[in-house]
Parts: sequence; C-alpha cells; structure tokens
Amino acid sequence: MTSENRITSNRAFILAIAGAAIGLGNIWRFPYVAGENGGSLFFLLYLVFVIVMGLPMMIAEIIIGRAGRASPASSLRLLAINAGGHKQWSKVAWLGTLAATLILSFYSVIAGWALYYLLGNSFGQFNYSTVVESGLILDQLLLSPSLVIIFHTLFIVMTFAISGRAVSKGIERLNNVLMPLMYLILVLLVLYASGFSGFSQAVDYLFSIKVQAISGGMLIEAMGHAFFTLAVGGCCLMAYGAYMPDNQSVIKAVFIVAVLDILVAVMVGLATFSVVFTEGVAPGSGPGLMFITLPVALVKMPFGSVILPLFFLLLVIATWTSSVNLAEPLVVMVTRLVEGNRSRGAMIAAGIVWLMGLVPALAFNVWNDMEPLPGKNLFDVYTAFPTQVLLPVTGLFILIFSGYVLERKVLVLQLGLTGWSLHCWQYMIRYVSPVLLAIIMINGLI
Repeated sequence: MTSENRITSNRAFILAIAGAAIGLGNIWRFPYVAGENGGSLFFLLYLVFVIVMGLPMMIAEIIIGRAGRASPASSLRLLAINAGGHKQWSKVAWLGTLAATLILSFYSVIAGWALYYLLGNSFGQFNYSTVVESGLILDQLLLSPSLVIIFHTLFIVMTFAISGRAVSKGIERLNNVLMPLMYLILVLLVLYASGFSGFSQAVDYLFSIKVQAISGGMLIEAMGHAFFTLAVGGCCLMAYGAYMPDNQSVIKAVFIVAVLDILVAVMVGLATFSVVFTEGVAPGSGPGLMFITLPVALVKMPFGSVILPLFFLLLVIATWTSSVNLAEPLVVMVTRLVEGNRSRGAMIAAGIVWLMGLVPALAFNVWNDMEPLPGKNLFDVYTAFPTQVLLPVTGLFILIFSGYVLERKVLVLQLGLTGWSLHCWQYMIRYVSPVLLAIIMINGLI
C-alpha cells in the first residue's frame, strides 16, 4: 500500500472515522427517534448499547483492516489462512460491500433532499407559514422524478469526486476541513438555541432520567441506533483500518470517535428540542421533524431565516463525509478490477451507485403505487433490507471472525491488551455483542 493510500496522522484518522460515523443517524434520525421514545431514558439506553455493542464492533472491524493492510476481502482471506481458517471468510467483505452500496444508493437520494433544501433556504424560496405549506415543499420535491434525480446525481458527483483521489488527498483532506466546520456550526446552533425559553426544557428532556417503563420497542430502537450510528457492519471501517497509522492506539481512537459521535447527537438534540419546545411542537413528530416541522418553528424565531440554511448545511456536511465512507469498500473492490486505477474505479463505482439509486429516487413518484410487502412501499423495503438485514448479518460474521478465528497474537499486537483486559474484550465480542446484534437482525427480519 503506497503512502498516498495511508492516512498521514492520528488526528486525521480520528476525523476520518468520525466523519464516517456521523451522518443521517445523528443529524436527522436521533432527534425524532429520541422524541418518539421519551428522550432521556432512550438516550441513556443508547449510551449503554454504544459501550457494550458499538465500541467492540468498531474495534473488531478496524483491527481486521489494520492487521491485513489490504482491501477488506484480502484482509479477511489473509488473516483467516494465517489462523488455519478457510479463505471463504473473504465473502463476508462482499456481503458488507453490498450492504454499504445499497445504503449509499438511497443515502445519496436523501442527501439530495438536503441539498435541495440547502439551496432553497439559502435563496429564501420556500414558504414555511404552516405545517401544511411546509409539507407541500417536500411533496413537490418527492413527486418530481427529475428534481430527485438531479440532486441525487449532484450528490453522487460530490461523493465520488473525493473517492477517486488518493486517500491522503481525498478522504483525509475532506474530513480535515469539514469535520471542524461541522462542529463549529453545531456550537453556533446550540449557542443560538440557548437563548430560547425551551432550552432548559430540552436539557431536562435529554438528561433528566425519569422513572418509566422500558418497552421492548424502546430497547430495539436504542440498540439499532447504537449500531447504525457508528458506521459498523459494512466493512467501511475495515477499509479505513488498512489506512490507519502504525503508531495509533485502536482503542483510544475508537473511544474518541464514539465521544465525538455522541456529542453531535447531544448538540443536535439540544438545538432541535429547544426550538420544538419553544414553539410547542410535539417532540415525537417522526421523520418529518427535520424537513417539515422544524422549519415552520424555526422561521418564527429571531434570525430564523439565517439559521435554517445552517441546519441543512450541517446535514449536507454530515451526509457527505459519511457517503465517502460508504463508498470506500466498493471503490477499493472495483479499483482492484481495473488494475489499481483508483480514479477509474471510482467512476465505475459512481455509475453503479447512481443506477441503483434510481430505485429509491423513483419510489415516491413513478413507482409510488408499488407495495412489495403488505403495508410497505418500495422505499421502505429497499431501505430496510440493507440496514435491518444485511448490515447486522455482516456485523455478526465480523464478530465471529474476530472472536473465534483471528489469531490471539494478532489481537494482542493490534489492541495492546493482555490478561484480563483481553479476556474482557473477547467476552464482549464472543457473547454480549453478538446476542444484541442477533436481536436487531431478528427484529429486522420479522
């Protein structure tokens, strides 16, 4: 692996992994899922599952990539053979790449919505006088095949223009610029929201634990969010692990990334719920909170017309850094097929993802009447299959490989752990994390 295809510093690696983890899950999904599940108790459960499931999975995926120093498939094959296992373990990488590619194909469509809103709000083109009017803006976008495809295409170009460059010149530079900018925007939004009457209520809603029954649905949502928000299961972190500096601590890096990831969710939650409570909007407004409800409430606030574009710029930045991560396994795989030409590999990968993205792009208009499963439209089924089935299955295989196949000496070398601390980590990846992941997978299948 050439120096250009290595991340050049520990800080850059942390920013790259943070960029991979922080995306739609933090900016769009966390506020409405927390709102639907009672706020603080959901947040506490989410933190617990990040520790007992998310962190062990992140570590497992990264150390495979760093120990193999190759593509995810090659790393799995090499490490399996060295441990006396079967070379067919490489197929796990193919499964993970399929999952990541499917997710990217609809991710780019939703990111296109964010681009559309960013441009529209920047030029003051949208009317948010009522929730009905706000809903019509989203309907106008979704019902127009040409609009959805144009913005889907624009986002694909943005993503693969970065992926086509050497890692140190593309992924690393993007994250070095955009991640600090994202946190700056978040700090400004929280400072802005702190002056609202609903800010103290938002703090109480997220951090004041209230005694209430924990439902099975709340547990599943907290597990699922902890799993999906850390970018695990798609072999993306495995690809990044191959670029990791030799002198960097995997455990320390993963811990810092988890803190940064949670911090984003907290700041977005505070900013969002401050506006929601100030305007008397229901916190459990569902997926439409960011695109429909929040704009109506925010434009009534002082400087709302200035702050609203910042919300969508934040969403665009988060989706852009995450999409580059999702693209990496496919780009690496295709690049190997075109004799190592990364720019050509990225162009072919872009075409594949763009074509696949036409399915979710047309699901709300041309194919709006399709219902592949009872009560589920095409978009629901297309997005659920990779996120609720393929990713958990791949994640489970990665845990099994790390816990039962990977040589102990590799674990010791990559983790720097011995004795009880190594046994503790092995216990987590062999028993605790797989059980929780199996619950998510079974729930998704049901």
